Amino acid sequence: MLGGTLVLILLVLLAVLFLVMGVRVVKQGYVYTIERLGKYTLAANPGLHLIIPFIDRVGHKINMMEQVLDIPGQEIITKDNAMVGVDAVVFFQVLDAGKAAYEVSGLQNAILALTTTNLRTVMGSMDLDETLSKRDEINARLLSVVDHATSPWGIKITRVEIKDIRPPLDISEAMARQMKAERLKRAEILEAEGDKTSSILRAEGRKQSAILQAEGQREALFRDAEARERAAEAEAKATQMVSDAIASSGNQAINYFIAQEYTKAVGKFAESPNAKTILFPVEATQLIGSLGGIGELLKGTFDGVEGTVDTGTPVPEPKDRAPVRRPSVPRSRDS
Repeated sequence: MLGGTLVLILLVLLAVLFLVMGVRVVKQGYVYTIERLGKYTLAANPGLHLIIPFIDRVGHKINMMEQVLDIPGQEIITKDNAMVGVDAVVFFQVLDAGKAAYEVSGLQNAILALTTTNLRTVMGSMDLDETLSKRDEINARLLSVVDHATSPWGIKITRVEIKDIRPPLDISEAMARQMKAERLKRAEILEAEGDKTSSILRAEGRKQSAILQAEGQREALFRDAEARERAAEAEAKATQMVSDAIASSGNQAINYFIAQEYTKAVGKFAESPNAKTILFPVEATQLIGSLGGIGELLKGTFDGVEGTVDTGTPVPEPKDRAPVRRPSVPRSRDS
């Protein structure tokens, strides 16, 4: 009985061990290749899988996530014989675990070698200026070439990026000087264009100012001529009215106008703010003598008396100038 119990226990242990050896758990993001008697049979996706112990085994654990492969710095000779240093990175993802495991040995090393050789080929066919200014074109060409070359391996090259391009030191200094000269040239061109624009604007301003000034002068002359024309028309109208008055009233109208002008002339002498005594020449006293007849002139004019109005009693001419005192006129201010 004891021997039978031991055998039973041994069989149970063997069964448990066999069961444990036949269970495989695949982690998320990975695919295991299963080999039966050394031959690839299937790809185990993430989850629980049962295999036959001692017959089936796990061949390769393939990472199915997108991976980054750093390309070490390379010294590349460009088309114009310039030596440049280049660093790059490659992004790839395994799409077929069986091909990635059995179609190529050392997947990452193969991608590294393929990318390096094509990088030399692509950049070696371009000038230095093109390699520095056309990174997008280099990336696109590398992506197309490397992806096409690695497609039989069951992988997909998603991106190829140039990290850094290092030209030689002397070339870098020459490029810096060239850039400085180019910027100075552009600055001088912009300054010249600014001066040109400023000169044009100033000339346009002077032109507009001259035009406006000429138009203003023309308008002023036109208005002055119009004012003179209106003044002449008014003078002509006044003259016509005086002529009509003389024609209808005879000498009475002429005498009235003359007396009015006499009165205005004498009034100007009286308006002097500095002197109370006025010296008239001998000829002027004759005009003063005629003031006696102004009343008769006005009376004859308004009463409708026809005939010639007496011009006044003649005043004998004095031998010397005599001072004539004007009557005191009340003033609102001190003389």
